[in-house]
Amino acid sequence: MYPAAVALAVAAIVPSAVAVTYDVQVGPGGQFIYDPPYVHAEYGDIINFVFVPVAPEAIGTETRQFHVPDNHGEPIWFYCGQGNHCGQGMVFAVNPPAAPSERSFEAFQALAIERNGTGTPPTETSAPGGQETWTPPPPQPWYPATATVTWGGSSYTTVYTSYEGSPDPTPAPQPVEHTIQVGADNGLIYLPASISARVGDTVTFEFRSKNHTVTQSSFSSPCEALIREDGTTGFRSGFRPVPSGTTDFPRFSVRINDTAPIWGYCGQTGHCAQGMVFAINAVETGPNNFEAFQQLARLSASDSAGASSAPQPSGGAGGDDDDSEGSGAGGIAPATTVFSVIAAICGVAMVL
Repeated sequence: MYPAAVALAVAAIVPSAVAVTYDVQVGPGGQFIYDPPYVHAEYGDIINFVFVPVAPEAIGTETRQFHVPDNHGEPIWFYCGQGNHCGQGMVFAVNPPAAPSERSFEAFQALAIERNGTGTPPTETSAPGGQETWTPPPPQPWYPATATVTWGGSSYTTVYTSYEGSPDPTPAPQPVEHTIQVGADNGLIYLPASISARVGDTVTFEFRSKNHTVTQSSFSSPCEALIREDGTTGFRSGFRPVPSGTTDFPRFSVRINDTAPIWGYCGQTGHCAQGMVFAINAVETGPNNFEAFQQLARLSASDSAGASSAPQPSGGAGGDDDDSEGSGAGGIAPATTVFSVIAAICGVAMVL
């Protein structure tokens, strides 16, 4: 098992003076298991995921830490994204209810095996009540491309991620700052919801009402926080409450590094499923356009609470005017705290 293949939920950085540390073996003895398969932990406790080497020449072990967030004791679900490991029951949980609860660890593991082992995942997504059935388009193919860019009187050769129909990676002569209002007019919207931006531009999200987030996701999983194939996360602002009467609005900025599509959503409970999503550089001429992305979000059974107020490696989530790097390249769909969402996509490697 490779560390990058294990999808970890959001880690909250908290003081660890009184924290309890749990060691969890990942793949001990070449088995597709976590040992122990679940733990019961408190806010601030630390879980050490100890990755057991699988190659005979491997020396030592690698450990990754997960700090248990303050999520009011709700279960947190994990899986191994390597091959079909999830479909063989390689899942883990923090604070699962006891059996026979339908949200117990045993139920979670059984559903992972059913959906990703011998079972066949559904190919269509239905709206609640069976009013609408829609087949999502296939993942958008991407490939590396090489181009010569002339900028400021000098020429540069650049290798970049290219999607059919996406703009060239030429930086703007003068970088532009784009502004997107989050929760404009007290609505569950980003305004504008879809924009085009060039390399070097900055997209600033201005939080105008209530308590929303800006969380990067993927086209295939609109309401789940992005975790790439190398284990890094997408950008996320954390929750930004805006008291009534505020005039100095919180801001969160993303700097555009390439022209691959960037997808995102609000992690507040229920907002993504009501269509509160956004896109940067969506290819509107193909099937993976913004309208299709928003429709897929609305047809989600329930949306992820994957946004956290904790700082993330790719961007701040604390004070105003935080900066983050914007890239559309992505990979593994993460585990979230919503059981039904995880059961539906567990272990599927999503290539944008």
